[in-house]
Formats: sequence, structure tokens, C-alpha cells
Amino acid sequence: MPDEPQTLDPAAPPARTATSTATTADSSAPARPHGGTSPAVQSPPAAPGPRWSLALVTVGLVLAALNLRPAITSFGALLADVSDGLHMSGSVAGVLTSVPPLCFAVFGITAPRLARRFGPAAVVCAGMAAIFTGLVVRPFAAGTAGFLAASALALMGIAVSNVLMPVIVKRYFPDRVGSMTGLYSMALALGTSVAAAATVPMTDALGGDWRLGLGVWAALAALAVLPWIPLLRDRARGGTGDRPAAPAETTAPRIARSRTAWALGCFFGLQATGAYITMGWMPQIFRDAGVPASTAGVLLAVTMVMGVPLAFVIPRLATRMRNQGPIVVALGLCGLAGYTGLFLAPAGGAWVWAVLLGVSNCSFPLALTMIGLRSRTGAGVVRLSAFAQSVGYLISIPGPLLVGVLYQHSGGWSLPIALMGGLMVPQMIIGCLAGRDRTVEDEC
Repeated sequence: MPDEPQTLDPAAPPARTATSTATTADSSAPARPHGGTSPAVQSPPAAPGPRWSLALVTVGLVLAALNLRPAITSFGALLADVSDGLHMSGSVAGVLTSVPPLCFAVFGITAPRLARRFGPAAVVCAGMAAIFTGLVVRPFAAGTAGFLAASALALMGIAVSNVLMPVIVKRYFPDRVGSMTGLYSMALALGTSVAAAATVPMTDALGGDWRLGLGVWAALAALAVLPWIPLLRDRARGGTGDRPAAPAETTAPRIARSRTAWALGCFFGLQATGAYITMGWMPQIFRDAGVPASTAGVLLAVTMVMGVPLAFVIPRLATRMRNQGPIVVALGLCGLAGYTGLFLAPAGGAWVWAVLLGVSNCSFPLALTMIGLRSRTGAGVVRLSAFAQSVGYLISIPGPLLVGVLYQHSGGWSLPIALMGGLMVPQMIIGCLAGRDRTVEDEC
């Protein structure tokens, strides 16, 4: 929203206190249905930008969200082919599946600072350009090191965009946070599932060359850059540029002092662990159980596509509840059931397990929603988003790597699947703590 100082209007209501005026820029935070808001954040949001600007932001959000996972799920679908082509061991492949959360943790924490300096739209535009460049270069890297470096470039773009998606929604659509969060969450799930399902067939259609099968996704990233270019001049909406920080920014909570912030970070980390293990290893689990490669990719797509409708439903349901713990438990139980089935009969009930794990992976849009609910101010949401996602992705780094090591040294999937299922228990416990009706401002 614009940062320009407010002018007096004869038709305006009586003047507010300085504290209330200072926090006007933060009124984009979602209203807490039961906990209420303090008077300092009840002022109405500033007028939105022109229609063409909002339309471009909507298109940009959807296209950006579509690009936030194909770099990962397309690799997962071709993991065996890439491993053979680059002569990687199971442990090295496990390292590659751990790279996404590492990049998200390292680069995601820089997103708020970059957004304040250059504007959220500019940073997201640069992020989409980084994804495009990484996806173009990655398939044609000469060895594992080059493949890893190009992947890291694409993942850097994904990392900053991950953090800034909620920020852009709250700045441009302060009165439609739930619906717009659901929209980009659905687009994210759609991009994830389409990449998982289509990568193997496209690779076959392109002559069976896994390099072309991975590189084709760069075209989608190139398309995602375009809507953000006209928005580069709209820096004032990000509260950035050379202007001093708004008063609300200087009074944002010190997130590291909040128990809820830590609980939310741990919950985000545990759900991310399950998600990236699933995206990186589930096709290989099914293939080792005798499922054809193309079917294994479709099964991963089924898991991912479950997030398309649920990503829209869960945020709306969560905002209507005082405590989001029951949703956390329901999703966790689906995960436990899915991993149990995967342990006992991976091929026999493959479609059922894929659906159950897809439902469980919808903890991601729930975590994003709780980030908005656990803070009263826009500045608090920005910091909480960066903190929870960076802490969470750091926590999730060992999971995919450990699965690769266990798989290589145990010679099967029993121990890795048991690990995946076991992680659902602390995820439910910590998620219930993160879902309690309180805000980080109160705790800080």
C-alpha cells in the first residue's frame, strides 16, 4: 500500500492517535475472528491500486505460484534417470533432494530485506528470472556440481518468492486475504502436480532425453516473468525504495522471543520434511515396488493435485476456527494412514496411499494461513513469514538426505517409510501448539 502520509479530509472520521495512524499500513493483516484486534490495527486499509495493476498482480501471483515447485517435482519424477546420467549414488541423490529446503532457508530469510529495498514486485520478478535461468542451465550441466549450482539458482528464486507471496497478497488484497491465499495455493498445487505427472511423458515424447524433460519447464518460468515487469514501478506499495521504514515496521515484534513463532517454525519444518521427502522419493518408492515409471509419476501427481481443492478450502476453514489444532490432527492422521499403507502394500494400494499422503501434505496451506492468524500487524506477518519458513526449511534439510542414506544402506524402503510415518506424531503435537489462538505481538 502507498506509504505517503495521510492528508486531512473533511469527510474523514475524527483524527486517530499517532499510534493508530502509524499502523494503517499494517491493516492488511487478516482479521482474527475470535481473538480480535487491537485498536491500533483496526483502521481501514488504504485504497487499492488501479484495476489494471490488481489484475496484473493476480495473473502474476498465479503464474509465480505455478513455478514454485516444478523445478523440484520434475527432478523427483526423473530422479533415477538423472542419477544414472550423472553417475550419482543414493547418498548423493539424497543430498540433491535436501538442496531445496536448504536454499529456502538460506535465501528466504533475505526476502523481507530485499523487499524493503527494491519492492516485493521487483524481487518476485527477479525470482522468476532466476528460476528461468536455473532451469535452462541445469539440464545441460556437465556434472553433479554444475547441476547442483544451477538448481540452487532456480531454488533461490523460489525461496524469495515463497516468502513474499503472502506479503504481496496482504498488500494488494487486504480485504481478500483468504480467497487470494487459496488462489495462489491452488496454483502452487496445480504446478506441482502437473510437473510430476507430465515430466515423464514429455521426456518420452522428446526422445527419452531426461535433459530435455527437465529443461522444458523453463518456458513456464519465462512466462511468469512478464506480468511483474509493469509492476516494477509500483515500489511504493512495498514500502521500499529510499523512504524510511514506516513506524509500524520499527515496532514489529521480535519474533525469536515468541513461543508461538518457534512452534509455527517447527510445524512448518516437519510438514516441509514430509513434503520434500514425498516429492523427491515417492516415485522411486513406487518404482522399486514394481510400478511403471510413468504410473509412478502419475501417483505423485495425484498426491500433489489433492492440494488444488483443499488449498482453497483449508485456509477458509482455518480462519473460521479459534484453534487450528483439529485440522492439524486430521491431516496428520491421514499421513500416518498413508505411510502405514506404503509400508505394508506399496503397490497394492498405491492409489489410496497417494490420496492420503496428498491430503496430509495440505499442511502447507494451513501453515501459511496460521502465519497470517498469528500476527495482528502487516510488519509482524512479514517477519513471522520469513522466520517460520527459514526455521522450518532448516529443520527439513536432514529428512530427504537421511531417507537416501537409509535407503542405500538398508537396501529397502522399510526404515525410510517408518521414519516418515514417525515424524507425523511430533508434527501433530507441535502443530496443535502453533494453532492456539494467540499472536506473536502478545508474546513479545
